[in-house]
Amino acid sequence: MSKYEGKWTTVLVDVVDGIAWVTFNRPEKRNAMNPTLNREMADVLLTLELDRDAKVLVLTGAGTAWTAGMDLKEYFRETDGKDEIYEEAARRQCSLWQWKLLRMYTKPTIAMVNGWCFGGGFSPLVACDLAIASETAIFGLSEINWGIPPGNLVSKALGDCVGHRKSLELIMTGDTFTGAQAAEWGLVNKAVPLEKLREETIALAAKLIDKNPVTLRAAKNGFKMCRELTWDQNEEYLYAKTDQSRQRDKEGGREKGMKQFLDDKTIKPGLQSYKRDAE
Repeated sequence: MSKYEGKWTTVLVDVVDGIAWVTFNRPEKRNAMNPTLNREMADVLLTLELDRDAKVLVLTGAGTAWTAGMDLKEYFRETDGKDEIYEEAARRQCSLWQWKLLRMYTKPTIAMVNGWCFGGGFSPLVACDLAIASETAIFGLSEINWGIPPGNLVSKALGDCVGHRKSLELIMTGDTFTGAQAAEWGLVNKAVPLEKLREETIALAAKLIDKNPVTLRAAKNGFKMCRELTWDQNEEYLYAKTDQSRQRDKEGGREKGMKQFLDDKTIKPGLQSYKRDAE
């Protein structure tokens, strides 16, 4: 039984062998994100951040969908005619977990896209470090068909991964595409048959679990931050992250790696990781 069983209603959490399986749990709504889910996701991320058993976070969906995006009824129809503060509060709930927490999360994150991924779902998809999709998963930005432009940071998320022309085509037409196409265009890292999706995700998570967690955090978050800085700012920032990770790394990864490569000659760093359990 999961130690988190029953803690949240719209999100399921189970930690197994170092992997925190976080599952959107509104299958009857294709896991559309409503205010409750957004509040609970923030709590989930903050909770798992301090769980030593959770070394990699995998985000997926219950049933046949990853997420159909924002719950249109709860985010639009039910805020019609209300003070603007209601809309602002709903927007903050989305940004809190999708960008302020998930995008720069302290642990590696993988989006395991098992089915539908539409609209607002692109934000947490891109906020995850890596993504694996079912070849037959269906993606789309259907907002144009509803008479609205993509909201939140969906457009930026898409542009960062896919590029200018293809992003505009998808935004302006609302055309859907498959997981295989998402991999071809760079929206996800790879696409695999649905029956192999969990297996492939576990294999990828195992690679990440094997890495030095302090160095991995500095490397992934340093990359994300550096894309928003100038070249000169990047030089200062990334050197600072290198120094910071060395100071924070209690297992002495840099020293072990250099010793095993230069002195012991027991590893080839371009081909294998240093042995973390070695003295």
